[in-house]
Amino acid sequence: MKMLKTMLEERRAKPRKEGTDFFDYVLEELQKNDTILTEAIALDLMFVLLFASFETTSLAITLATKFLHDHPLALKELTEEHEAIIRSRENPASGLTWKEYKSMKFTFQVINETVRLANIVPAIFRKTLRDINFKGYTIPAGWAVMVCPPAVHLNPAKYQDPLDFNPWRWEGVEINGATRNFMAFGGGMRFCVGTDFTKVQMAVFLHSLVTKYRWQTIGGGNTVRTPGLQFPNGYHVRISEKDEKIL
Repeated sequence: MKMLKTMLEERRAKPRKEGTDFFDYVLEELQKNDTILTEAIALDLMFVLLFASFETTSLAITLATKFLHDHPLALKELTEEHEAIIRSRENPASGLTWKEYKSMKFTFQVINETVRLANIVPAIFRKTLRDINFKGYTIPAGWAVMVCPPAVHLNPAKYQDPLDFNPWRWEGVEINGATRNFMAFGGGMRFCVGTDFTKVQMAVFLHSLVTKYRWQTIGGGNTVRTPGLQFPNGYHVRISEKDEKIL
């Protein structure tokens, strides 16, 4: 936040003639007399844009790319699904449609399994509205509660071999919102507003990746949690365009 505040102050001191990015539009809005935007709200918006809208999705996409490389059977089934989509088009060069996106059953299984294992958001905070009795303990009303999604997503009582990447575990499972056993996007009234946007981004990326390219890992790929998911040495791949056409 300190870095964002410094950048905002620098941009305010030397404004650009034409708005080209989010900072410029925020400054323009702050200068209006009837604006409801404050500097604090503006900084919060920029933080959300950087973290919730960019870092989380990019990490999930990186992890999905690694998982698919390490699991050839999953990559094969995903590739077949997307090549079938292209073959069914009148014009193979046309872009993805919403109908095609909604038909990507195995793709959604890959996405669900990726975000289950990613646990990019390590904690969800809530406040108890009344006394809660849980396994012999009483959580008083008004207390802050930290829900830990990884404790659920990696629980062997809920998921067989929880550390394994197994998108087939989601076959036939409908995920609409959060459940007690799956809360990668939060839950309740504060369920992530960008859930569908994230899934679309991942699906479009995977469609392009598996239909147009092949890749090979050449370095990095190890993950740590500090507490969020990170690739300390990056994930380096050699990517090449596929020669064969989809017929």
